[in-house]
Order: sequence, then structure tokens, then C-alpha cells
Amino acid sequence: MLKIRLQRIGRKNEPAFRLVVTDSKNGPQSGKFLEILGSYTVKSNTVVLKRERITHWISNGAQVSDTAHNMLVKEGLVEGRAKNVLSRKSPTVARKELKKK
Repeated sequence: MLKIRLQRIGRKNEPAFRLVVTDSKNGPQSGKFLEILGSYTVKSNTVVLKRERITHWISNGAQVSDTAHNMLVKEGLVEGRAKNVLSRKSPTVARKELKKK
């Protein structure tokens, strides 16, 4: 299955990301990808996207990761709501509730 996701590049303490199309079995740091679809620089908050190629890959069945989906929604490429990308752990329980049990 093909995925559109972010791949970290750049130096230490200067994060930058590529938006790439890759096989879902490849790790994010493997360096293997089919095509570069854009870039995102964190410090300057600049996003550069190849809009027609992104719509091409999505129409051909590539799945979009949650963070990449939120970026595409913000840029107006994909319609919909932003997805929650925070950890999916169970909610924490207050200590008082633990002591009652």
C-alpha cells in the first residue's frame, strides 16, 4: 500500500520535512520513496507542495498519514476536518480515584 507521509531531513535542531510517496512497509528513515511531493520547513513555517502530483497519487489510491492530512487540509488541498494526531493512550486517571479502588 502506498502512503503519503513526512520524512525528516535537515540538521540537528533545524528540522525540515519532505512530503513523499512511499510503500507503507518502508521505514520513515529508510530513504526509499517513489516521489517527492513537497517540503515543510519548521523554523520558517514554509510549506511547498506539488498540488497536481498530490491529487494524482490520492486519486490512484495512496493513503495519507494523519499529520500529512492535517497539512493538506490547512493548505486547502483536501476537504475535511483535521485529525487528532496526539497519542492514543487511554486517559489518565486521577490519583484520588485510584485510592478509592
